[in-house]
Amino acid sequence: MNNTERILSFFEEINKVPRKSGNRGPITDWLQEWGQKQGYETDRDEMDNLVIRVPGTSGYEKAPVVVLQGHSDMVCEKTPESNHDFSKDPVKLVRDGDWLRGEDTTLGADNGIALALAMDLVTAEGAEHPPLEILVTSDEEIGLVGANHLKPGFVQGRILLNLDSEDEGIFTIGCAGGADSRFSVPVVSHDTPKSRSYRLTVGGLKGGHSGMDINLNLGNALKMIQRVLSDVASQESFLLASLSGGSGASNAICRDARADFVVSEHFDIQAVVSDWAAKLKGEYSITEEDLYLNLNEIDAPDRVLDAVSSRRVLQVIRLIPHGVARMSAAIEDLVQTSSNLAWAEISVQGASFLTSQRSAVMSELRDMNLRMEDLAVLAGGSCETLNKYPSWEPDTESRLLKKSLDVYRSVTGKEPVVEAIHAGLECGLIGDIYPGMDMISIGPTLKHPHTPEERLFLPSLEPFREFLAELLKSFKA
Repeated sequence: MNNTERILSFFEEINKVPRKSGNRGPITDWLQEWGQKQGYETDRDEMDNLVIRVPGTSGYEKAPVVVLQGHSDMVCEKTPESNHDFSKDPVKLVRDGDWLRGEDTTLGADNGIALALAMDLVTAEGAEHPPLEILVTSDEEIGLVGANHLKPGFVQGRILLNLDSEDEGIFTIGCAGGADSRFSVPVVSHDTPKSRSYRLTVGGLKGGHSGMDINLNLGNALKMIQRVLSDVASQESFLLASLSGGSGASNAICRDARADFVVSEHFDIQAVVSDWAAKLKGEYSITEEDLYLNLNEIDAPDRVLDAVSSRRVLQVIRLIPHGVARMSAAIEDLVQTSSNLAWAEISVQGASFLTSQRSAVMSELRDMNLRMEDLAVLAGGSCETLNKYPSWEPDTESRLLKKSLDVYRSVTGKEPVVEAIHAGLECGLIGDIYPGMDMISIGPTLKHPHTPEERLFLPSLEPFREFLAELLKSFKA
């Protein structure tokens, strides 16, 4: 079995374990049991962060401890037609030429492939490496929750290789900080008057990672459905029964949304929706070629929001910032600050919203958080800022970076790229908790994470694995 197939065999086993963010127990149990079966010492904290301590091989007695770090959870997105149940069904791997994908679901290579690589490297025949700590953090995808609760002393190493980057040959040395805002707005409801009832669905959007893809002019289904419904409400008596969009993952751009509502019997709602379908397809002709709007008549709901509440929740969706707020003046083409309207759930019981904000400048991040809080208050609701994590300041003089670049050039004959990114990485938090940690973030090539289009480029696994093995060998004292 070659290295690629061996890595994929570990990855397939990982993908048999349910590991949606928030369901951290089963995958941590499985990884801890695997480590103990290898004879390695393991340590687990109350947040299900796990460290597997692997002794150095012969000749590395004086080598420093190196931390291999990844996260155990995954973003669980699927296509509308998929019946996949992430609470129990294995994520099925599908080979498509040089690419590996899931069967109508996210693949989970973000970040399961990091765990598979670590498992392969430490158990491979003839492996040479310094003492290693495989640090597996929990619930990264919902706000770096596990990393935020790491305690001093949980890991001993002060050299860390974060394996959560997505382009082979690119070395990440800095990232944005971030936070989520969850807020609610009260509503008033009443019995449904005599009228016609409809369901409007917006779908076919690509979605994407709210850090890596926020500057790509992708559509947000909640923003789109709001525009249509607000136009209807401006012309006609309109009452909303329910509206929902997004998967609940704060770092995924909303791909689909659905609303049930009522209008008077004489109103030509189909003409309005058809007109908006043409407008939106024109606006997003380059980035969202599969966009669709579907309108179906439905049975009347028992209750609906009153007119004031119906307008208010649409106004809130309109006013929630989404997209790039500011580009970096120091680094070309780097987003500095952004916001993502990720999820909404509106019914006659109330209205709830989830957004995520990112910035490389913590004062700007705080300002974005305050915008969400102010908006909630103005709408008569309340807002809580959650899962805040710091930015990771680049260190261009890092000894680890210099060593890594030299090894990469030697192994591949290619010139590496060094960058900072707008996405959030756990390195900022880890660096705060463990002062003096020298860190880089690296990984094989992965496309479209946080969507059912997630793909792992298989030819990138072997060169990345070879580089990583040689880098570990280079720590021999």
